[in-house]
Amino acid sequence: TLTEDDFYDAISGQTSLPAPMFSRNDVSVWSILKKCIGMELSKIAMPVIFNEPLSFLQRITEYMEHTYLIHRANAATDSVERMKCVAAFAVSAVASQWERTGKPFNPLLGETYELIREDLGFRWVSEQVSHHPPISAFHAEGLNEDFLFHGSIYPKLKFWGKSIEAEPKGTITLELPKYNESYTWTNPTCCVHNIIVGQLWIEQYGNVEVINHKTGERCSMTFKPCGLFGKELHKVEGYIQDKSKKKLCAIYGKWTECLYTVDPANFDAHKKTDKKNSEEKKSNKESNVDEESEEKPPPDAETVQVIPGSELIWKIAPRPENSAKFYAFSTFAMQLNELDKSMEGVLPPTDSRLRPDIRAMENGDIDLASSQKKRLEEKQRTARKNRSKSTEEWKIRWFQQGPNPHIKAQDWLYAKGYWDRSYSQLPDIY
Repeated sequence: TLTEDDFYDAISGQTSLPAPMFSRNDVSVWSILKKCIGMELSKIAMPVIFNEPLSFLQRITEYMEHTYLIHRANAATDSVERMKCVAAFAVSAVASQWERTGKPFNPLLGETYELIREDLGFRWVSEQVSHHPPISAFHAEGLNEDFLFHGSIYPKLKFWGKSIEAEPKGTITLELPKYNESYTWTNPTCCVHNIIVGQLWIEQYGNVEVINHKTGERCSMTFKPCGLFGKELHKVEGYIQDKSKKKLCAIYGKWTECLYTVDPANFDAHKKTDKKNSEEKKSNKESNVDEESEEKPPPDAETVQVIPGSELIWKIAPRPENSAKFYAFSTFAMQLNELDKSMEGVLPPTDSRLRPDIRAMENGDIDLASSQKKRLEEKQRTARKNRSKSTEEWKIRWFQQGPNPHIKAQDWLYAKGYWDRSYSQLPDIY
C-alpha cells in the first residue's frame, strides 16, 4: 500500500508554471459585480484576469491529491478505521482551495479532462454534461480495481456584496469493492471574502455527513464559519457514530492543515474547558469589535490544539515555495495542465489541456487568453442556436443520467468506453 511518505516522494512533473500570475489590482471588480447582488453568477461573463489557468474540470481533479487515504482505507480491516480514512479524504478534497482566490475557467459543454497517475494508483475522467445549469461529472477508479470514486458537481455561485459564496451541489460516492462498501457525502459551502476591498480570503462552512451504506456508520462533521476573532477559522469537528447513533470516536482539526481522531469523552471534556476559557476572553474583547468585519483573521488562529491521546489521520502536503507567485497552486495543481509530448494524439480533442484560452493564460499572454475566451464562448452560443433550429440533439458522450445506486437521487454515472481511445465524432468545441 502506498504510504503518505511514498505519496509525497512520488509527485513528479513540473514544479512551476511557464509564467507567474498577473496582478488584479488594476481591475475594478465592483464595476462588474454591482449589478449582480443576490444573483447566481454562472451566467455572468467575468474578465479573464480573475481566473486561474485551469478549467473547473481540472480543479475538481484535485480531490485526488490525497488518494493515499483511499488506499489506507482499503488496507484497514476495521470499518471504523476505514471511516476515519474516508472522512479524512472528504476533508482533504477541499484542502486545495485554501488561499485559491482565482476562479477556474467555466468548462465548455462537451469539454473533458483525464488524468492517469500510476504513482498514486488511479485514473480519472470528467466531462461537462450540462451548460445551464453548469454540471461537471467525474469518475475515477483505482488502477488495481480497488476503488471507484464518482459524482457530479453543480456549483451555485452567489454574490452578497462583500463576498462570493459557492455551494457545490451534488453527491460524491466512494465504493470499496473489497468490503462491498459504499460511502456518500456532499461538500461544504465555500466563500471568498473581501471581493471589493481588502485582502481576499477563503472559508468553508456547513455540515458534511459521510455515510457507510453497508454498516450504517456515519461521520457527521461541521465546517465552522470563522466567527468573531477568527477563533473558529477553518475548524472542522464531529463524530463517527454507529447505526444507533452511539459516538465511536471524535474527529477534529482544520481543513487547511490536518485532522485528528480521539476518544469522544476526551473530546467533550476538552470542548467544555475550551468553551469556558473562550467565553471569558470574549467578554473582555467584545466591547470594541465591529461585528460586520470581513477582515482576514489573524494567523495565530491557524494552529490546531492537539488533545492528549489523539491520532493524526491526515496532514496537508506542503505547498511549494513559489506557490504564491503561481495562483497559490499546490504541486499537484501545477501539473494538471501539463501537456507532455506522449499525450499528443492520445488525448481526445475535447481535453481541457488543449483549450487555447487556458493555455494562453498559463503562458502569461492575458490579451490572447481574453480574446480566445470570448471566441470560444461565442462559438458555443452559435452551436447552441444552430442546434435549436435543427432536430439534432446534444449527445453527452461519457456519462448518462440515472439514479445513484446508494441514495436513489438523480446522478450522472459513467457510461464506459472512454479508455478504449475511440474518439471519432466528438464535437469541435475549441
